[in-house]
Amino acid sequence: MAFTITSEVGDARTGSPELSSAYSAALHAGGNCLRDGPVGRVGLEVEAHCFDLGDPMRRPGWAQLSDVIAGLPSLPGGSRVTVEPGGAVELSGPPTDGPLAAITAMTADRAVLCDAFARAGLGLVLLGADPLRPAQRVNPGARYAAMETFFHTSRTGAAGAAMMTSTASVQINLDAGPRAGWADRVRLAHALGPTMVAVAANSPLLGGKFCGWRSARQRVWSQLDSARCGPVLGESGDDPASDWARYALKAPVMLLHTPQVVPVTEWVPFADWADGRVLLGGRKPTEADLDYHLTTLFPPVRPRGWLEIRYLDSTPAAIWPAVVFTLVTLLDDPAAAAVAAEATEPVATAWDRAAQLGLADRRLRQAAIRCVTAAAERAPAQLEESMQRLLRSVEQGRCPADDFADRAVKNGIAPAVTEIAQGDT
Repeated sequence: MAFTITSEVGDARTGSPELSSAYSAALHAGGNCLRDGPVGRVGLEVEAHCFDLGDPMRRPGWAQLSDVIAGLPSLPGGSRVTVEPGGAVELSGPPTDGPLAAITAMTADRAVLCDAFARAGLGLVLLGADPLRPAQRVNPGARYAAMETFFHTSRTGAAGAAMMTSTASVQINLDAGPRAGWADRVRLAHALGPTMVAVAANSPLLGGKFCGWRSARQRVWSQLDSARCGPVLGESGDDPASDWARYALKAPVMLLHTPQVVPVTEWVPFADWADGRVLLGGRKPTEADLDYHLTTLFPPVRPRGWLEIRYLDSTPAAIWPAVVFTLVTLLDDPAAAAVAAEATEPVATAWDRAAQLGLADRRLRQAAIRCVTAAAERAPAQLEESMQRLLRSVEQGRCPADDFADRAVKNGIAPAVTEIAQGDT
């Protein structure tokens, strides 16, 4: 069964079966989270911050963004274009056979998109966090307004606003693979996290200030509720479907879809709602409510039938193809996966250290060199330049954040952003 890249917006339709208990909710969540089948298909989602080329401090408004997108020609790779809460523009590509096809299609779509935005006086910047502007929502969607309220009432308003409006990523979607290999595959996807966070770290500034971390994006996510944004992996990781069901039921309900989107301003684990200990909206939840709840959970690896790899910063145009190829190869190629499992074992849980120090950390750099080298040995000729550029940086212990920080110090933050927005990578 093919996976489809969908939006985060669900629909708790009337007529959906009511859940009788937390146990029935666990069966529904766990039973649908991974699909048995071969590996090989790859879907990409690439987010870029949108800047006004004449005034980089100005955040382009909803109407302007909508007008540019409405005038786009058909994208050759078939990507869907959406706008994030803060005005970042996202391309979501359809699943393709293998990483090279996905990278080629996304590259072609980005060229068309960037050209259209440039003609409108706008530039699309691949950075993990907005280095210049304060957090501000421009997307008027009711879901995002309700999320703001939830974050505010849960005392994570600043981090929630930054997450929604000031961060951007490259997301990789991969088949879950054969059922017998799910545990090892999900464990490796998590174990690779810190190493790949360090390799791709590209957000040393946030809102006009150096934050002391190579990945301000990862730092922002770490400041949010771990019940919603922390890793899913259980103590053993032997049963990823049960781990996901447990995670989903412990997580507090963020929003109701009634069909209006309504924030939940008290702490209610979904299990309590399903068991009837608390009634939200004066009723028990339906399967559609649970499906919608799952779209409000943001772990670094999220099972949605396939695996969403969500922990990468948005990285420069010259190297994101290599970053994508590296991660896909380390998960989908059995020999490369064996190398990755051994290389990342010493740093498999070093999420914060990776985000703060990047490849300046000796153990993360050692793991990264082995992982990127293994991928480079398997890279097709079309990706050789990008792979060699990434490998050189990793061997030097540098991540994209170091290059952008140097540029910002030399030229100033706003000029550095404008240079990238104008296509100077």
